[in-house]
Amino acid sequence: MRELTNEDRQTLTRWRLVLGKSAEQHGICIGGDGHEEAARVEALVGYLFEDATGQGQSKDRQGGLGPGHAMNVPRWVDEVGQLFPREAKEVMERELINRRGLRELMEKPEILERIEPNQELVKTLLTHRDLMNEKTRALARKIIDRVVEELKSKLKVQIEPAITGAIRRDKHSPRRVYRNLDLRRTVRRNLQHFDAQSQKLLVDRLYFHAAERKSRPWHIIVAVDQSGSMLDSAIYSAVMASIFVELPSVRTSFFLFDTEVADLTDQVGQPVDVLLSIQLGGGTDITKALQYAYQLVRQPARTIVVLVTDFYEGRPERELINQVKEMAQAGIRLVGLGALGYDARPEFNKTTATKCRKAGMDILSCTPEKLADAMAQIIRG
Repeated sequence: MRELTNEDRQTLTRWRLVLGKSAEQHGICIGGDGHEEAARVEALVGYLFEDATGQGQSKDRQGGLGPGHAMNVPRWVDEVGQLFPREAKEVMERELINRRGLRELMEKPEILERIEPNQELVKTLLTHRDLMNEKTRALARKIIDRVVEELKSKLKVQIEPAITGAIRRDKHSPRRVYRNLDLRRTVRRNLQHFDAQSQKLLVDRLYFHAAERKSRPWHIIVAVDQSGSMLDSAIYSAVMASIFVELPSVRTSFFLFDTEVADLTDQVGQPVDVLLSIQLGGGTDITKALQYAYQLVRQPARTIVVLVTDFYEGRPERELINQVKEMAQAGIRLVGLGALGYDARPEFNKTTATKCRKAGMDILSCTPEKLADAMAQIIRG
């Protein structure tokens, strides 16, 4: 049997796409690297014509600047952006909306107004915001703002006390100033002097908080992967960062990354603006993101870097591990999140994450409250 030419492979690829999953049954197979790329293209095109559940898609996932994995709409957008030119990507996105019943949602504000705002709707609007008309886009922003504010109010009740409480106990001062009195610690440390007969607590020593204006601030750096698979986590990250920036004695930096870095620190107090800046798709350079975070550090011992990513690195893995090790040895606390949220599924590269953990990074997949507790524990030391 003669070796296939490039023209033969292109013809087979087209027939494979026409026949879809039945290609193998007809003896149309492509070996080597061509088979892998053809399979990825087939999965993307097939997603347009399958039912909304996406049954039958490949669940294999691999690293590189464009990982392949179980298919859903945000991930589909990622893959299309990597394998097709811009013009083809726009055509395929419009076809996806047409076939999955989203056209009316994107074009008619009166329909969008009837839908109950929720996080899933926010994800859909963020994924397809470039395809909205002007009126729908304005309404979509209001919907996203409403959902984000509700989420922020819910999280703030639990996150703010955890972080603020940890900061106030971070450093104590011998200055006997009443406004700096640490009443809880003073009581706890003097319980042994409680007089049961008189029902009085005899205080042997008072404890005071450091005056906040004289304490060194903590610097929290939040780095968020723009991959479509991380969209749930990105929403929670943007909301949490907007809470951090309001806390006393905390300096907050925030940036998005793929193969480049987009610093949005000046917008961190407006989480809707941050979310509307997300550009789904493209590759992933986690090492570059950490290198950028390292440049922002002024006091390593009082810096926490929160890295939100799926740990599928586009460049050689060893470079990422070496970067983690360098930052950890400098005294920076690194927290890697494979998922952040209540329903976010932690689908991340556990092999690479484990190596990062061994190099000095804490690896978590947790709710916002648990992340706040973990950060509070770091601050308390």
